[in-house]
Amino acid sequence: MKVKLFDSELKVMETLWKQGNLTAGQIAKILSQEIGWNRNTTYTVIKKCIEKGAIERLEPKFTCRAVITKEEVQSYETNELIERMFDGSKQKFFAALLSDKTMKAEELKQLRDMINEME
Repeated sequence: MKVKLFDSELKVMETLWKQGNLTAGQIAKILSQEIGWNRNTTYTVIKKCIEKGAIERLEPKFTCRAVITKEEVQSYETNELIERMFDGSKQKFFAALLSDKTMKAEELKQLRDMINEME
């Protein structure tokens, strides 16, 4: 699913991905405690997520269910980044990642293992 989520929408989605289905009131309470949002802000962001098809509203009590997975959003955002910053080239993206020089040996080994598994 191709849905562009903004940072505020991702906060709501992260809550649902961690906790599972929640009422809008429960989400508002969690985000009030975690980041200081008021109830109206949370409800507005939930409404935007529903309009985008990222959240489904269920009854009773305005229960919210994530329709898209975190992995789907990560994949979409990664592809958007590669298109925008690396001319659509995954090779250029990977080269930039490796040229960082701050990667630990264990992280490099994990990347090598992933590549070997794909071949």
